[in-house]
Amino acid sequence: MSRPATLAAAFSPFEELADELLPHTVSGDDGSHDAAHLIRVWRNAVRIRAEEGGDARQLAAAVLLHDCVAVEKNSPQRAEASRLAAEKAWQVLDGLGWRTAEISPVAHAILTHSFSANIPPETLEARILQDADRLDAIGMVGAARCFYIAGRMGSGLYDPLDPLAKDRPLDDKAFAIDHFEAKLFRLADGFQTVAGRRLALERQQRLRGVLAMLLDEI
Repeated sequence: MSRPATLAAAFSPFEELADELLPHTVSGDDGSHDAAHLIRVWRNAVRIRAEEGGDARQLAAAVLLHDCVAVEKNSPQRAEASRLAAEKAWQVLDGLGWRTAEISPVAHAILTHSFSANIPPETLEARILQDADRLDAIGMVGAARCFYIAGRMGSGLYDPLDPLAKDRPLDDKAFAIDHFEAKLFRLADGFQTVAGRRLALERQQRLRGVLAMLLDEI
């Protein structure tokens, strides 16, 4: 299969919308929240929506803009990232002529997608976005992103004396694999849709496999 000519082609059938929104999306140099992440989240969302339903256009806009404001993981503003993104998304969509009734559910989905924000999603589209985004945090991609972010933040891979934190508190700022237990393994219990929960359990098993292989090698 030939490679799509543009990133927008990956958001079919909303290529025109993607062309409009992509210039407003990824900012900064965080490779865990880049265009590839947006494409993966969209594919997750499409897969979930095929079983759950929901407004596809609103969902596409929410996926494209959900990380449109970059806030580093170690920033004191991290819990505000989804609110800042929702506010920017509102401005972008308003500038493109979207009606308030169309913008509001998109902004809500973006506001509530974040684990750090801890705001319950109240619409189907918001529940799908949250699940689609969290799927990218577990499984093989989730492990890759975890190690990438750990390197970016200057963390070690693991505590050489106590890798599983049996006799010390978990510290995922210091050690990458502490993040598995501190957050990633907890994500599967919080999925909002039936389809999302099923996919999350599959990916959680993969993530446990990654940890098991790493422990075997160290």
